[in-house]
Formats: sequence, C-alpha cells, structure tokens
Amino acid sequence: MMEQIELRVQKRSLVGKKTKRLRRSGLIPAILYGPRTEPSPLQVKERDLRLALDRAGTNHLIVLTLDEADEPRMTLAREVQRDVVTHSLLHVDFYEVVMTEKITADIPVTLVGESPIVARNAGLLVRGIDSVQVQCLPSQLLESIVVDVSVLEELEEAVLVEDLEVDEFIEILTNPEEVLVKVLPLRLEELVEEEVEAAEVEVIGAGEERAAEPEEVLEEAREAEEAGQETEAN
Repeated sequence: MMEQIELRVQKRSLVGKKTKRLRRSGLIPAILYGPRTEPSPLQVKERDLRLALDRAGTNHLIVLTLDEADEPRMTLAREVQRDVVTHSLLHVDFYEVVMTEKITADIPVTLVGESPIVARNAGLLVRGIDSVQVQCLPSQLLESIVVDVSVLEELEEAVLVEDLEVDEFIEILTNPEEVLVKVLPLRLEELVEEEVEAAEVEVIGAGEERAAEPEEVLEEAREAEEAGQETEAN
C-alpha cells in the first residue's frame, strides 16, 4: 500500500495572464479535472506542491483537500509545466480518479542486483526503457517494478517487458518485446575507441582538413559489427 500524500489547495479566481501575480506571491496555478469532474481552477502553495510532486511523481495518488467541508479528491499529477530555464513550477494538472474504475499510468522500472558477467568486466549493461504503462485500479498502483539484473549471466541476455512479474490485477500495456535491460559485448565500445584513434583525416577543401566526428565513427562501427554478425549468421 502506497503512503498517502496530502495536499491542501484553494479555488482560484485569477486566470490567463493574471496568474503571473499568483506566482509572484508564491502560489502556483493548477486545474482539477476528470471523467466525472468539471474542470476547476485551483491554486496551491509552491513549496507544498513541490514537496508533494517530489514524493508522488506521476504514478502516486495525491489527496487534494479544498476546504474542510469538501470531500478529499483522489488525484494524479498528469501534467507538470516548468520554466525551461529555471525549472520553476508554472502549472499543474490534477486528474481526479474514480477509485472503482481502472486507469492507465506509467510505472518506473528499478534495477537491482549485479550481473555476474558485468561484474567480471566481460560485458556492458545497457538500459532500455525505464518505465512501463499499466492499467489497474487507482488503489493498485505500484511505486515501481523491480528487475533483478543478477539473472543476466551471458552476453546478449536481456530482460524484456514480457518477463516482468506483477500481480494478476495489473495489466501491462507496453509492447512485451520492449527491452528493459540487456548485456552487450564490450567489443563494440573497444572498436569505437580504436576507430577514433585511427580515424583518417578527410580533405574537405584546399588546405582544410577535418577529423572524423566520434558520432560518425560510432555509426560506422555499428554498421561494421552488424555486417560481421550477418556474415557469421550466414
């Protein structure tokens, strides 16, 4: 059972460009909406909102309290807008859930343990997607799904979405063939380093020279390795 995160909010009268006045006074504009909820403008203290979002993310229920007479609202933070330069909070959308109806949410994937082959410096652990989309009741949401990478003992072994073990009441919507984590050989990394060191200088004009960019070398190395793999397969 997830811990309960509570947040006190107020109804908001200022809208549009006037919301700048709210932010200057330490309040952040927000909106509450949902399948059975008419959109309602809100405002919340910046500090309280920041602390709640740090704990909740987008997959943890936040209990909104408007006033003493109002029933608590069970919500998810669906969209958090921040300033592109300062990253300060600008606006938040709260989606009010119906506790008896299923919702979709993105659940982060947490890696634990250590791959034996990576521990021997014989392979490289590469992360794929870091979250999966699920469908379940709001009360059944998970904080994260744990993947133990110690099961990866050989090169090219991987953990896919279809390998995840969750309770039967949680349906995973993400493509089951998506890779969560995989062990790759170190030779690609070594090949790239060798190619960068031995990259020939390309003449691009009278008296002008340009060294091959690392990104170009990496792409060439990948193509070369893929070609080699196809040859071995044939």
